[in-house]
Order: sequence, then C-alpha cells, then structure tokens
Amino acid sequence: MSAVTHATVETVLRQIIDPHTGQNLLEAGYLRDLDIQAGRIALTLELGYAAGLFKNGLAQTVQMALEAQDGVASAQVKVETRIAAHKAQAQVPGMSNVKNIIAVASGKGGVGKSTTAANLALALAREGARVGILDADIYGPSQGIMFGIAEGTRPKIREQKWFIPLEAYGVEVMSMAFLTDDNTPVVWRGPMVSGALLQLITQTAWNDLDYLVIDMPPGTGDIQLTLAQKVPVAGAVIVTTPQDLALLDAKKGVEMFRKVNIPVLGVVENMAVHICSNCGHAEHLFGEGGGEKLAAQYGVDLLASLPLSMAIRMQADGGKPTVIADPQSQLAMIYQEMARSVGARIALSEKAAPAMPSISISDD
Repeated sequence: MSAVTHATVETVLRQIIDPHTGQNLLEAGYLRDLDIQAGRIALTLELGYAAGLFKNGLAQTVQMALEAQDGVASAQVKVETRIAAHKAQAQVPGMSNVKNIIAVASGKGGVGKSTTAANLALALAREGARVGILDADIYGPSQGIMFGIAEGTRPKIREQKWFIPLEAYGVEVMSMAFLTDDNTPVVWRGPMVSGALLQLITQTAWNDLDYLVIDMPPGTGDIQLTLAQKVPVAGAVIVTTPQDLALLDAKKGVEMFRKVNIPVLGVVENMAVHICSNCGHAEHLFGEGGGEKLAAQYGVDLLASLPLSMAIRMQADGGKPTVIADPQSQLAMIYQEMARSVGARIALSEKAAPAMPSISISDD
C-alpha cells in the first residue's frame, strides 16, 4: 500500500476544476488546512466567494476523489467561504460597511436589468452572503415592488444622518422611492440626481455587507459616469437582450466601465428564447446569440442566458422574484449559478497571494 503524502492530495486537487473560476482547486489557492495520519486525510478548502449551495457538492466530489486513491483509508473534506473586500477604482476610497459593490447596468431600458439585479441580490443571499441592494434607477425605481415592500414604507433615520435600510427576504433594500411620493415624478437635473444617489449610498447604514448590488439607471450619461467615478465598484454586470439595438447600447455600457477602470464581470442575456406554453416550440423573438457575441467581443463571460418567461415577470411584479418564489426551479438555478460566477469573478479580479496552508503529516 502506497503512503499518502501531501503530493497525493495536490494531485487530486489539480484534477478538479471549479466551474465558477475555471481554475483547479490547487491553482486557485483553496487549500487551507491539511492533516494526514495513517492514511486518514482531513482537509479544509476555502472559497473566496459566496457558494453556500455549491460547497457541499464540491466537498463530496473531493472526498470521493481522495478516497479512490491508493493508500487512503478515509477523507474528511470541509469547504468554507471567506469573502474579502476587493479593491475598486484607484482614486475612489472604499466603504467601511460594504466589502464589494456590484453595478448592474444596461445601455437602454426594458431589457430586464432591474429584475436581474433583484434576483442577483437574492441569489447571493441564498448562497450565504450578507447582501444589500440600492435602487439607483431614480426615474423608474422598482426594487421596492419586487421585494414586496408596501407602498409608503419609509426608512428610519438614525442620529439625523443615517438611513436605516429596509429588509426583505434577508436582503437590505434602499431606494429613492422610499423617500418620495409614488404618484409624484422626480423632476431633477443630472447633478441633483447624482448627488442624491451618492448620499443614499454613503449615508445608508449598511450592516457590514459582503455585496451591495446597485441597480443602475439605464444609459451611459452623466449620472452613470458620475456614479462610476465616485462609487467604489468592484465590478459591473451588463444586461442586454439579443436584439441588435439593445446590443449596440450594451456595448456603450461596457466601454463606459472600461474607461473608468471598473472590471466588467460579464454579460447577462435576457429574453434569449421564447418557449410556447402550449406546444413547446422555441422561437428567438429578439434574435439569437447576441449576448454570447457581445461577451466574446469584449473578452468577458456570458454569465447567464434567460428565456422570455412570463413566470419571471409575474413573480417580480408580485413582490417575490423567481429566486424566492420558486427556488428549486430551473430558472432559479440559472440565477444561483450567475450569482456564484459574479462573486468568483470579483475574487479573481484582484487575487491576493493565497495563504499558506497548515499541513500536518504523520504515519503513526
């Protein structure tokens, strides 16, 4: 029987790929603790992103691979997560109560950006992260509705300075809509809007969040540019549809974030295909493969491709987005995979040197 060594474990970890980073488990620096005694292995892996629904499956995969090795009597595998704060734009100071800010943006309205932002925030929370969402789409705020917050609900004020965010489904929620009358349109010029949104971001008492998702206004004008230059954003998600006009505007969004040195984490394609509820026929109403082409053009990943679904629309309008309304559905699983991929890409964008693992080997 062969002796089990550190090299035995390293060989196994090199053969297993994390689908969210594309790296093998050893290359990714996940190994934190390793103890080998008389063929019995105990190891701990540490992921740098929220992965609560994924880590048990990963642990089982590693355990089975280790126990298949010659000389291994047993293997105990623990997978943990540790979400660190990652550096944003060089000229923008970070926030003490928010580790990572994710901007969800689109070049034009009507592509499902707000629905994507809501489900992204909820999916990150289901993966075990502390999450907040800020509705920065000041001219058409909808996060309050999507999160089932009753009209007229107002945030409390602390020390005459801090807004206390509302909470729904385990996510902290803040929106300009909570401070204005729903029946009165906001008629402000760009600088006023930018100032108000910056105040909302910096003067909301976020409770030590791992991720703050910002539902950005559509477009690439002064408001978006000001926010991108003054808010410490770890990465941006671009939402589009396959339609040529939407893709043209989405390209402008990608270029805007690149100009202000914000990493584009990937593209989400909504309304990719319509499946007839009566006959099951699939039809690409808005074109085909547009999101994939956009992602390839800019060297980023297609994070998700979602169908034109009545369920997604009805669940969001009803105050329970898909991730909450039907968490075991295929659609919800797409959002969960998207959330893990977003978190993983933030962790990869500024990867620190992995900590040295604690290793103990004994043949006793």
